[in-house]
Amino acid sequence: MAFKEKYTITPAYLSAPSKRRSGLLMSPGVKFIVAHDTGNPKSTARGNRNYYENSRNEMSASAHIFVDDKEIIECIPALTSDKPEKAWHVLYGLPTDNQLFGYNANDAAVGVEYCYGDNINADEAYRKFIWVIAKICFTYNLNPAGSTIGHCFLDPKRKTDPVSGLLQSRRTYDQLLKDIVTEFNESTGGAVEKYAFTASPGTGKVLHRLNVRKNEPTTKTDVVEIVNPGSTITYSGFVTNGQPVNGNPKWFKNEAGNYFWSGAIG
Repeated sequence: MAFKEKYTITPAYLSAPSKRRSGLLMSPGVKFIVAHDTGNPKSTARGNRNYYENSRNEMSASAHIFVDDKEIIECIPALTSDKPEKAWHVLYGLPTDNQLFGYNANDAAVGVEYCYGDNINADEAYRKFIWVIAKICFTYNLNPAGSTIGHCFLDPKRKTDPVSGLLQSRRTYDQLLKDIVTEFNESTGGAVEKYAFTASPGTGKVLHRLNVRKNEPTTKTDVVEIVNPGSTITYSGFVTNGQPVNGNPKWFKNEAGNYFWSGAIG
């Protein structure tokens, strides 16, 4: 299977070693992707890269790739090298990255930054953004239906990206996740399911009144069953890219093919 090379990724690596680019390799390899936005409207991919280089010894904050309507710039190796390096794009000590993917984001995730603002063509920047995420999935054999998480869901008390940047472009986070799968299928000629299911049978205790939803992991679908607190519920596996509820996108699936949110299960 080949991947359609729609755009050019320009390597413009930061100096190393420095606070922004340590040169340390991702020891487990690339396991997932964190979607960001710059939080700085009107700033370009090139401008952000240059700012990082000029302030390389000032702070340990960085990302791998910046995307705007004109360029995709990689400033820490991820796609333009076969030796992906760590970037400092998510705080250590946060639980969700480990809960969902088994690793700290800095050690195992590519950080991709979306540039936005009234000087940037939002449609073109978005097309490049979803394409490069899909390419990361292809390059590192990640399931595009469940390998991307927004920064805001890993660090909800401090961060709103990429939701805030996407809103400026008239798009939603849920749409982003779906469009990554669509782009992956288009660029590979494949057909990936919308939700990445992991078979892992088990049981859990219901902590709060629980709605079991028909066919999809989202609060927008019909309730087929209500389970009371204290009950035991059985599941056949889970998905990690359902609708986020209180920042948690993990849902369990039962044998009937219906879903319930993991945050209500102990």
